[in-house]
Amino acid sequence: MKRPVVNCPQCGKSVAWDNSNPFRPFCSERCKLIDLGQWATESYRIPDTGKDSEKQENDPSGSEK
Repeated sequence: MKRPVVNCPQCGKSVAWDNSNPFRPFCSERCKLIDLGQWATESYRIPDTGKDSEKQENDPSGSEK
């Protein structure tokens, strides 16, 4: 059976997706740590949809009526 191949999210290098790669989906520990560093420095952010912030503006207690 052919092993699935994915691209490293950091550098784009093709990587086999199997148990022999302990850093998957990354190609190396270096790419994995670079990605972790970007999360730690808040370079990556999850977008705010605005729904929760609108509720808080309308009801400062945060509870729904």
